[in-house]
Parts: sequence; structure tokens; C-alpha cells
Amino acid sequence: MKKLITIFSIFFSLTSTANSQLPKVYQLNSGRSSPLSLSNSISDIFVQQDTVWFGTEKGLSFTSNGGTTWINFSGTATFDNKGISAIAIKDNNIWVATGYTTKLGDESIQTGGGLHYSIDHGVTWSFIPQPVDEGTVDTLIYGINKIRALAVTVPQQNITFDIALTKNAVWTASWAGMLRKSRLDSIGFTRVILPPDSLNQISPSDSLIFNLSPSGGRLGLTENDNHKVFSVYASNDSVIWVGTAGGINKSTDGGVSWRKFSHQNQNFAISGNFVVALKEQVLPARRIMWAATVNANDPDETKGVSYSEDGGETWKTTLLGEWAHNIAVKDSLVYIATDNGLFRSSDFGESWIRSGSIYDPSNLQRFVATDCYGVGIKGDTVWYGGPEGIAYTIDSPSQLFGSAWHIFRTAEQLENNKKTYSFPNPFSPNNEPVRLHYSLGSTNSGFKNITIRIFDYAMQPVRTLIQNSSRLSGKEYDEIWNGKNDNGSIVANGVYFYRVEMSGQAPIWGKILVLK
Repeated sequence: MKKLITIFSIFFSLTSTANSQLPKVYQLNSGRSSPLSLSNSISDIFVQQDTVWFGTEKGLSFTSNGGTTWINFSGTATFDNKGISAIAIKDNNIWVATGYTTKLGDESIQTGGGLHYSIDHGVTWSFIPQPVDEGTVDTLIYGINKIRALAVTVPQQNITFDIALTKNAVWTASWAGMLRKSRLDSIGFTRVILPPDSLNQISPSDSLIFNLSPSGGRLGLTENDNHKVFSVYASNDSVIWVGTAGGINKSTDGGVSWRKFSHQNQNFAISGNFVVALKEQVLPARRIMWAATVNANDPDETKGVSYSEDGGETWKTTLLGEWAHNIAVKDSLVYIATDNGLFRSSDFGESWIRSGSIYDPSNLQRFVATDCYGVGIKGDTVWYGGPEGIAYTIDSPSQLFGSAWHIFRTAEQLENNKKTYSFPNPFSPNNEPVRLHYSLGSTNSGFKNITIRIFDYAMQPVRTLIQNSSRLSGKEYDEIWNGKNDNGSIVANGVYFYRVEMSGQAPIWGKILVLK
């Protein structure tokens, strides 16, 4: 649980290109145009035809021309500046969930920010607050049974982490808010009853006594991990898959009856019961359900990836030890976004290659963190999203996956080459690097030699970051400092100064605060 909260707290642009390059529907869009997305923190990626949608810390963004231009929805239509926690698209229907954190004492609480939806592929939008209930304990009718259910009355701990769309319904996975469903033609969310921890399957014709509740407490309800919901996937209008903190649930009758697959109730089981992502790989002769399965309560569980070719009857495991966040497929290829980068398999999980170092020689940008939270596939282009920005690589017979990258990173543009700034500032070398941002102007051509030196508060030299490195004029650059001195030791807390020396002009200065 702490991991998802941490991820969410981390998560959380058109130029002169002709409008004819965008789908017609977007020419009417009220979104803000910009050269880039508004945030470098990416939580989700969704690809539909030529358009790639990104859930970011500052709202929803998309590009329809490979990143040449972007549309951002933060502060437009129904959107504010809350982070995006889930995206789902089917035909002209787009659903987006938002979230943020609130403080309760010293604790940060994940909070649902509501749902935005469009029925005309993003031309116009509607908004509903985070679905909640009234009262304290409800009684839900389930066939011949009356099920006592926790009433979730606040958006705190009720954040939507995943959305699935079927022909007539929208399904939301919302941890304390549980699994909910609404008809698309009359929006109104109701809770969907899943098996409790003590049962492996339920049907309306069974005689059942249990509580629908992700927590117990003073209300006298029995807490169930299988009612803490994190992921949902629709194979079709009848077959629905749901990942919880208690395993994987499958319905073949549109979400009425359910069967649960857990680490404990099968001989060939999933690696862990904490299921944060689901994706089905559909091929002409086989269907494979992939799941990001993290260890929950049982010490025998292991984080990794689990997959089934027989509808969940048996599971295989792979990438054991890796924390997976998202899954994408293309034909026989599978891509897994993890804490240690993006993994690719072309043999159905038997072997994997990893994305490796992500570096863009065209703009000298580099990802220092290995975390990958989102992945999307558009043709031969593999899109990658994490805490440091967006990138893509080409995966084709003529270009090896991960051999070349293009990085998109948002930074505040400088007015001229006489200014510089660093971000994040303050920064902790134990958690992340600091980037020193500077400009080489917009009028001069050719290359300049750049030297950057870092000094402590007494103006004693600490580190020569780069020396006489060649940079093309007319661009802005980031240079990365990991907080270490020239001897390789992490510096002490305090104020540090850096000097950017450019050939042909006076040096410029900036300041950094190190706070470990």
C-alpha cells in the first residue's frame, strides 16, 4: 500500500504545425496548446489509433504527431490541475480519473479528485465528483442475499486507480471505494459485490453471509483485502477481470458472479495477491492474461508478473523480484513498466531484455531514475513514462528496442542566455539528482564550449561538472549533478553555487540548496 501512495505522490503543448496534422475532432478542442506536456511526472499512457494520451501530475495531455505538438487539458474544460490516476478510451468515450494528496496530521492521504468524461472523443467534457455513498452501513441485495456493505462517504482513501469501458458501462477500481459500475447512458455509480477473503467464488444463487468492506473498525464489519480494488480490465462485455489486494477476480456474466484466483488457492498461482495492473494479449490462436502481481500479506508471496493462457485456471510467473506498474502488448510482444525500467519479451515471458540507459543525443537529455510507470505502443514506437519525463524508442526489424531514444522534458524556458536555474531546489542527493538549466540564446549559430563548476558557501571548489563541452547555440540544456564532489563523496547539507562559463560571454551564476 505504501508503494502506491508513494508512486501517486511522485506522479502527482500545439506550435506552428498545421491543424491538418491533427484529427479533425481536436481542431475544435479547448485544450491549451504547448510545445510539451505540462509535467515531467507520468502515471499512465493510453494509445488509440494515431493519438497517445498521457496522465501527468498536472493533468491530461496528448500528442497526435509523435510529440511534435501537444494539447494539455490542465485548467481547461472541466479540468483543474489535479494529477491523472487513470485513463480509459473506447470508441468516442474517454474517461479520466484524477487524484491528489491531502494532509491528515503528518500523514499524506491519497484522495479521489473525481472523474472527467467525454462522449465525443474529447471535444466536450463533463465532470462528476468522486463517487461516494451516504450513511455508514448499507444493505445490498445480491440474488437471494442481503449483504452488509461499508458506505464510503468521503474521497479520502477513495482514489480511482483504473477504469475499464464496456459497450454500455464504465467500471472503476478505487481502493477504499471498491469496484463500482455505472451505465454510460445514465451516470450513477453502484458498488459491485466481489468475493470476501474467505470465499473463492460467489453467485447470486448461493447462500452468503459476509460484509462488502475494505476495512472493519468500529462499525462491526469484517475487513476484506479482496474489496480493496486497484485494477480492472474488460475482455468483452461479459468477461471482466478485477485486481485487488486479495488476488484476481474474474466474471463471465458481466460482473454478477465471480471467481477469485489468489496465491493461496491454486497449485499454479499468481506470485502475489496485490494486483496493480491487468492486460490481455489477444492473438489468433491464443489469449494470455498478464498481471502485475505484488506481494501482499503472505511472506511466501513475491512481487513479479503473472500470466495465464487458460482463463486463469493456471498461472506462470516471470520477472520475479520486479515491481511492475503497467503492461502493454503488440502482437507477440509484451512490455512491462517496472521500477527497474521497461522490460520487453518476444517469447511470451520466457526471456526479457531491459530498456537500459535512456539518453537522447539530440538534446543531451538523460533519465537518471530507472522507474517506469507507463508504457504505450503505437506502431513500432514504444512510449515510456516515468518521474523524469516522456520518452520513446523504435522497436522494429531495422532498429533494436532501446538502442535510440527521444526524450521530452518540460522546463521553464529562459528569456536569454544570461539566466540559469536549478531544479528540484532544494534537492536530496539520496533521492534524486539536480538539473542545472541554462540557455545558449536564440540568435547565435554554431557551437560554444561550456564549463560548469560547483562551489560551496565559502566559494571553495567542489565539483567540475563539465569542462569545455561543446553545445549547439540556440538551445536550452540541462546538466545533471548527483550531489557528489570530485572525490566521489556526497556533499554535506548547505548552500552551493554553480558557475556556467560560456565561450564569448561573461559567466552566469546559480544557487543550489542540498537538503538530505
